[in-house]
Amino acid sequence: MTPDGVREACVHVADGRIERVAPFDDVPSRVPLVEAGDRVIFPGVVDTHVHVNEPGRTEWEGFETATRAAAAGGVTTIFDMPLNSIPPTTTVDALREKRSAAEGKAHVDVGFWGGAVPDDLGHLRELHDVGVFGFKCFLCPSGVDEFGSLGLEQLGAAAAEIAAFDGLLIVHAELPEPIERATRGLEDADPFAYRTYLSSRPPEAEEEAIAAVAEASAATGCRTHVLHLSAATGLDDLASPGARVSVETCPHYLTFAAEEIPDGATEYKCAPPIRGAENRERLWEALRDGRIAAVVSDHSPCTADLKAGSFFDAWGGIGSLELGLRAVWTQARARGFAFEDVARWMSEGPAVIAGLERKGAIVEGRDADLVLFEPDVGSEVDPIVLHHRSPVTPYAARRLDGRVWATYVRGVEVFADGRFRDEPAGRLLSRGAA
Repeated sequence: MTPDGVREACVHVADGRIERVAPFDDVPSRVPLVEAGDRVIFPGVVDTHVHVNEPGRTEWEGFETATRAAAAGGVTTIFDMPLNSIPPTTTVDALREKRSAAEGKAHVDVGFWGGAVPDDLGHLRELHDVGVFGFKCFLCPSGVDEFGSLGLEQLGAAAAEIAAFDGLLIVHAELPEPIERATRGLEDADPFAYRTYLSSRPPEAEEEAIAAVAEASAATGCRTHVLHLSAATGLDDLASPGARVSVETCPHYLTFAAEEIPDGATEYKCAPPIRGAENRERLWEALRDGRIAAVVSDHSPCTADLKAGSFFDAWGGIGSLELGLRAVWTQARARGFAFEDVARWMSEGPAVIAGLERKGAIVEGRDADLVLFEPDVGSEVDPIVLHHRSPVTPYAARRLDGRVWATYVRGVEVFADGRFRDEPAGRLLSRGAA
């Protein structure tokens, strides 16, 4: 499968790169040959939104387990989020500690985001210069004390600082005030009911935040990216002239609907929340017309005990790194989309946003990050056999289409028919060298 569409071809790989995409019968002699058969050769998925949580919270996840799950799911590059690890990636020393923790454990390639938190504004260039791909900030509480959120004035300051070196600001776009107002009206509501949690994080929190992000981008010229869009109406707030804003969404927002979530089912809890079926279809239409550029997992697992209790007690995060490609393919094909569309959202789009010029497409000169995918094989998700550290996932027992038969990172087979390469072959990436 190339950017020109699905066709029979022979992909020539040399020294980790795609040497050329040749006619199907153009097979050189005396070189190793991998027969794809009826499987689709898919460009490796680039998942730029993964909470690995190492160092510091490795009982939740870690580089070994996260990258194994990625390889099994056809993901050839992940980007680690700067929070939920201890320390968070907000300083040069913290980045060095995180890279040290990942060394020798990566089954796929790994890039790193830095963090923009109040105490480190004015020093972001230092992290940029040592290779982070951009800076994440929250406009509402992050859920962990060690990663503070920015007020709107601080958002503008961060955008101006990052624009000065043409960096990238990525934003958890929910404002706290609409959440606080909504929550005050739910004091007598059932905290175990999903509708109560959904009401506590209204679309206005996203809409107002996205408008503020667009304004900050327009005022400073900062390249800005909205993370995990849930409320499709937020797309209407990107109209600031001169704004440089891209948008992603996630498989769970494209798969599930609020009306179907049982009370007490905290495995579905995430922030922003999964909204209604009508909103889900509007997200699909935004993918169709190009207003949403990428689909990434926002894999944010935790231990099972942290998912216990009411929707207000439980940790907000969904484990899905291994399942994203299958989940999106299942929903996309049911709506008439093709392999090319899925590749554009899950491989090319994230690579472009992050500045990974060698990733994301089956094109001569790119890294040979390839997936052999069986699109018509389907099965129910058994969380016990997933490779994430925690088996808690809302996809449990859900039937998904597709199977990843094999995954190649820079031409090296890292996963095939349920087995992993003995030695991890992934690399730790740095901006400008990736």
